[in-house]
Amino acid sequence: MREKPVLGVIGGSGLYDFPSLENTEEFYPATPFGYPSAPLVLGRLKGNPVAFLARHGIGHTISPTEVNYRANIWAMKILGVDRLIGVSACGSLREDFAPGNIVIPDQLFDHTHLRPRSFFGEGLVVHVSTAEPFCPELSTLLHQSVSECDCVVHKGGAMITIEGPRFSTKIESNIYRAWGLSLIGMTTSPEAFLAREAEICYAVMAHVTDYDVWHITEEHVSVEMVVKTLLKNTELAQRSINALVENLPESSVCSCRNALENAIITNRSSINNETSKKLDLLLQKYIK
Repeated sequence: MREKPVLGVIGGSGLYDFPSLENTEEFYPATPFGYPSAPLVLGRLKGNPVAFLARHGIGHTISPTEVNYRANIWAMKILGVDRLIGVSACGSLREDFAPGNIVIPDQLFDHTHLRPRSFFGEGLVVHVSTAEPFCPELSTLLHQSVSECDCVVHKGGAMITIEGPRFSTKIESNIYRAWGLSLIGMTTSPEAFLAREAEICYAVMAHVTDYDVWHITEEHVSVEMVVKTLLKNTELAQRSINALVENLPESSVCSCRNALENAIITNRSSINNETSKKLDLLLQKYIK
């Protein structure tokens, strides 16, 4: 029987593998929503079982819009993952969030428009609470772990997810700043919201790679700039995850674990058998 991972990690741009994992094996399940971006790599970190997934696929072949977010989260759920870290490259919309810094955001604005945002539908209506889109408990533990790694890390900040794959125009960037947003990225939505629907605690380690295009004295964001910063931060990300695994408590009282308890509005007797069977992994606690 496969051992339940104590932590799942979804690596973004620049973090395509996890060399620190030992005794690895691959897991590439079919889900009701297709296959995940790549085989999940299961291994041990500091003696603890961990699951890793490359969000953009092997060789970075999948654009932000094309990522199968539902299959990725579902695959983690199959493994029993209940704590998940998303590692993400992002641009800064604030002077004090400088390139090379790490941010653990606490709010999220979804500005995408082409992506499936939910597991539910097809006769099953679910309104999950996302007032706090990131797990506060896991975000605090992640911040503490990153802080141990001799880097500049900020706790809190609002992130906007844009559709991409293009970078922002200047007017877009300045409007986002006027809205009070701190970070801009392309992948945290709907990943965070799907994790909540799957009752998985989710937090983001956001790596600031640039000042987007709003900053008048800094070079505008480019792929070269993003990759250069990420290469420097890859080792930092892995050391932070190592520290987090050592800091994780065995149990949690986080409300993320029961996010669906009061979210299903459809009368149980009205849920068709096909949908119920398809989503049994999520519904088995609540629908007999």
